[in-house]
Amino acid sequence: MTSTPASCVELVWIPLGSGPGSALVRASGRAFEALAAARQHRRRQRLFHTALSVRVDGVRWTIEMTPDWSPSRADREVVVRGPVGLPVLGRSRCFRYAVHRWREGVIGDLASAVDSPQRLSSDRHTAQLLLDLVAAVPAYTWGRDEQHAGEMWNSNSVNAWLIVRSGLQVDGLHPPDHGRAPGWAAGLVVARRAGAGAPTRPSTAHEARMSAGRGLRHRPAHDDGPT
Repeated sequence: MTSTPASCVELVWIPLGSGPGSALVRASGRAFEALAAARQHRRRQRLFHTALSVRVDGVRWTIEMTPDWSPSRADREVVVRGPVGLPVLGRSRCFRYAVHRWREGVIGDLASAVDSPQRLSSDRHTAQLLLDLVAAVPAYTWGRDEQHAGEMWNSNSVNAWLIVRSGLQVDGLHPPDHGRAPGWAAGLVVARRAGAGAPTRPSTAHEARMSAGRGLRHRPAHDDGPT
């Protein structure tokens, strides 16, 4: 793409463990896929994780999930926190994840992205709606399938949930090179149960702040509202 509109939503597919210092992530991903392929009697596939970049009126925002204990910055806004592994473990920061809405944020392993970015929308209202919805992301337990969606909840689930809830089409969206993105389907299932395009974005600055404030508190796993 030669130019980027002032407002848009773009999705990026990145091979799991491709960033610098990601040897452990890469090794664990391969082990996970080997076990999954053996259990499902299929060939192994290349694993991908996704990233969302949202631009509104020329300002770029990056949506990401990280361990809650990772170094933070004032501009790397945390809007949702959730547990990792088991709900009870989320009492410790060592077992929590954080969903960030990062103004002018960067995607560390963007250089490794494949067939990306994929522009999903150039509509300002849609881009703003998706950005507002980050504060409403369900804080389900990372690595578990509490909603019986058929896959674990992770960062791919968060991005898929945001895309569907903002009313964007997901038909034809799939990892490149016949790969797969664990957790992606879980986000689609959970979002569709709630109704695509149904949420109403905060209509005032006060409501927006209230929405973000709710996201900063840990929500129980059963409340309806990581790679």
